[in-house]
Amino acid sequence: MIGALPQRFSQARAVMPFITTRTILFGDCDPAGIVYTPRIAYFAIEAIHEFLSDRLGGEGLRKVFAMGILPPARALSIEFLSPMTWDEVISIEVGSEAPGTTSFGFAVEGRQASGEVTFRASMTQVCICPESKQPIALPDALRQALLPE
Repeated sequence: MIGALPQRFSQARAVMPFITTRTILFGDCDPAGIVYTPRIAYFAIEAIHEFLSDRLGGEGLRKVFAMGILPPARALSIEFLSPMTWDEVISIEVGSEAPGTTSFGFAVEGRQASGEVTFRASMTQVCICPESKQPIALPDALRQALLPE
């Protein structure tokens, strides 16, 4: 699956780029001053939430919940390419993948100030009915937000 990340990223990137920045905090790092590996998943998910807020015109997760769905992750994959250190500012680009019937996905790429790619990630989420906990159709408002402008 990791081998597929670069291709998935380039396809999603063509659909819809969104870029945010993040400063690496002391608490993100291990005793050697390098980002603690699990934090990278948080960086990717945090950037996806910012992307959704931008595309939905408000707090993204609250808007998604207001559509009557729960969006648990079905898959999360990360490729680590270069270490990140305390106080470094990284840019994180998020692109949406073509939405499915009940799922939607994202490709995420983190870059250092030099432009070097530090990580790539992909995440797929599923639309779940809050009552039955079964997959349901992707709401039209979310589908429209994920399509190219």
